Amino acid sequence: MKLNLDRPIVFFDLETTGVDIVKDRIVEICLLKVYPNGNEETKTMRINPGIHIPEEASKINGIYDEDVADCPAFAEVAKDVAAFIKDCDLGGFNSNNFDIPLLAEEMLRTGVQANLKACRSVDVSGIYRKLERRTLIAAYKFYCHKDLTDAHSALADTRATYEVLCAQLDHYPEDLQNDVDFLATYSQSNRNVDFAGRIIYDANGLEIFNFGKYKGKAVVAVLERDPGYYSWMMQGEFSRNTKQVLTEIALRSKNSK
Repeated sequence: MKLNLDRPIVFFDLETTGVDIVKDRIVEICLLKVYPNGNEETKTMRINPGIHIPEEASKINGIYDEDVADCPAFAEVAKDVAAFIKDCDLGGFNSNNFDIPLLAEEMLRTGVQANLKACRSVDVSGIYRKLERRTLIAAYKFYCHKDLTDAHSALADTRATYEVLCAQLDHYPEDLQNDVDFLATYSQSNRNVDFAGRIIYDANGLEIFNFGKYKGKAVVAVLERDPGYYSWMMQGEFSRNTKQVLTEIALRSKNSK
């Protein structure tokens, strides 16, 4: 089924030095932009992460230090990436939990403005987990009846994700709507305030912590009762985006008094 789009959607996949969104870096990014008329545009770039790519990561993505030694740093391509996804929605496989938070970190690290919060995000793995609960390789086989022979190549994973979403719309006509608003909402596991999901919205739209000793507690109430918690988080190994969101909530609460 062809996606029903009211603006372009960019499916993307990252190959990285690891799975820590705070510490790890991008080594390859693939972007597949699908326009409402069905036209496609792709952009694939290898990135010099500026740090050693661990052997464990290289064994998975096939990218070694020497492969990216002469490639640009992310800071050199960040503006191009931001321009490519501007005014678009985003799609990926496990993108809400990993790719988007890590991309946001890289953008904040370079100082390039990219309003990812303005993008509706369709996480194909969120749909898959709710309806079949498998991996991308299995999803590609199940929905598209093809083997993902080049798994962990950013381009192969990105295109497979796009194909899986289209096939999901055909496979679940009674469960899914061909509408990005619906798909973005349906594929969410939590209503995240920050990309890492450390702060989420509760059922009433209140910002609450989603981890630690204050899990389930209102952020504003915690900061009023335990102001040192803000300093602890700002000095801790939390993502730049999480710290940015926490600061925005703290300033908003202060200014409303």
